[in-house]
Amino acid sequence: QVRLADSGGGLVQPGGSLRLSCAASRAMFSINTMGWYRQTPGKERELVARITGGGRTDYTDSVKGRFTISRDNGWLTLQMDSMKPEDTGVYFCNLDYVAFTRRSHNEWSQGTQVTVSS
Repeated sequence: QVRLADSGGGLVQPGGSLRLSCAASRAMFSINTMGWYRQTPGKERELVARITGGGRTDYTDSVKGRFTISRDNGWLTLQMDSMKPEDTGVYFCNLDYVAFTRRSHNEWSQGTQVTVSS
């Protein structure tokens, strides 16, 4: 089983930047998608950005032009610029992959808190 370790959260002022990272614990046969999701109190976890194994990226409308997702094998990053208070939440890394057993799996990280406030 692949485990995910995320890092990089913290407190930032509006207009500032943060960079989140997520590392997979072992190699995989292939990656379908890796992505970042955000959850705030009382709301469901929502997609922020994701990247496919082929490199296609998708962003939720509210972060387009401000956030950039990138991946290098099992290492995922999210560069967050021009941050806004509404970006606040717990960010989770998600991995959808095929193991060397050819079985599909979906894993989540433990989450990292991001707070945008003056």
